Order: sequence, then structure tokens, then C-alpha cells
Amino acid sequence: MHLLGILIFMRKIAVIDGQGGGIGSLITKRLREEFGDKIEIIALGTNSTATISMMKARANKGATGENAIVRNTNRVDIIIGPLSIVLANGMLGELTPKIAEAVASSSAKKFLIPLNQEGVEVIGAIKEPLPHLIEKLINQIKEALDV
Repeated sequence: MHLLGILIFMRKIAVIDGQGGGIGSLITKRLREEFGDKIEIIALGTNSTATISMMKARANKGATGENAIVRNTNRVDIIIGPLSIVLANGMLGELTPKIAEAVASSSAKKFLIPLNQEGVEVIGAIKEPLPHLIEKLINQIKEALDV
């Protein structure tokens, strides 16, 4: 019975990142620390380095490239990543228009970290160090999962 309760509450969370995967690996590590095995983390990298980095941070599964990301955006409950995952040609061109469209169009709840790497300023967003933004992210996910 206890196992059944865990399965009912398990949520699939996609963490999407590119380049070196540093942001995605920090997010993955913090999610795993906070939620343990109560969530399934799927690392979706625009390149293999990003995917490997998130896998080392203890993601459950990982996949790389445009097709893998597009295919999995509607198979998860939550999508997490930097703001650039919804910006065509972001991450120095690694984020393709198809990826941006798939993420933006997904029915999954999206939690985006407002980092100004693409020359896009989010008005009203407070500039904070990445660790502070990740803690805010964790709190928002707790609320979304009713934890």
C-alpha cells in the first residue's frame, strides 16, 4: 500500500538545458535533494554534454537533441529550465525554433529561470544569483506539487 501511495504522487519533471548543462545540473541536483525519489527527473539536453551533466546530478533518464526534447515535452507534468528554452535560436543557436515551440506549446506547467543570456529583459524580474533563483524555483514546485 505504501508503494502505491508513492506511485500516485510521482510526477515527471523535465529539466531542459544546453551548452555545458551547468544550470540544468544545479536544478537537477537540488530537485533530487529536496524530493528524493518522489519525482522522476528527465534530463533533456540540446547536446550530449548538457545531458551527461544532468545525468551525473542524478536525473532518472536522459535524452539529447531536438527530436528527444520535442517528443518529451508533452510526456511530463512540469518543464524546468532557463528562459531561453522558449526563445528560438537561444543558447547560441542550440535551442531550435522547433524546441522553443514544443516547450511553449506543451500543456506541462513551466518554471523558467529569468537569466539574461539572450538579451531579453523580463520586466519586474529581480536580478538575483542563480542559487537564490533555484531556491525560489524549489519553493514554487513544492506549491505546485502540494508538498
